[in-house]
Amino acid sequence: MNTTEQKNLEAVTAFLQDKVNENLLNETNQYFSQQVAEAFTNRKYEVDEIFVQGEKAIARIIISAVHTGGFAGNVPTNKPVKISQYRHFQVVDGKIVNHQGWFDTGTLLPQIQG
Repeated sequence: MNTTEQKNLEAVTAFLQDKVNENLLNETNQYFSQQVAEAFTNRKYEVDEIFVQGEKAIARIIISAVHTGGFAGNVPTNKPVKISQYRHFQVVDGKIVNHQGWFDTGTLLPQIQG
């Protein structure tokens, strides 16, 4: 990994580990991101992996939570769930200039369906 990529990795890692940014991790461009925040409580975030190439980085975050509210037509189960979230970052000179995220509902929904 070259120096630029190392600097960009450090910027993304610092962003993801800063508790101040947890509310940002609940936001995605998906129309249901607010529903995820409301339906899954007691969230804990763990960075699983980060890939960096040049000015781009992709992070996989595992969110451990409890299904306490309705989501996608499913009533609350009060079961613990693992939610995969992916975030794409654009990093220039070690500074994040843009990022977007999305939840992996394909692995979430089977955990809450009856």
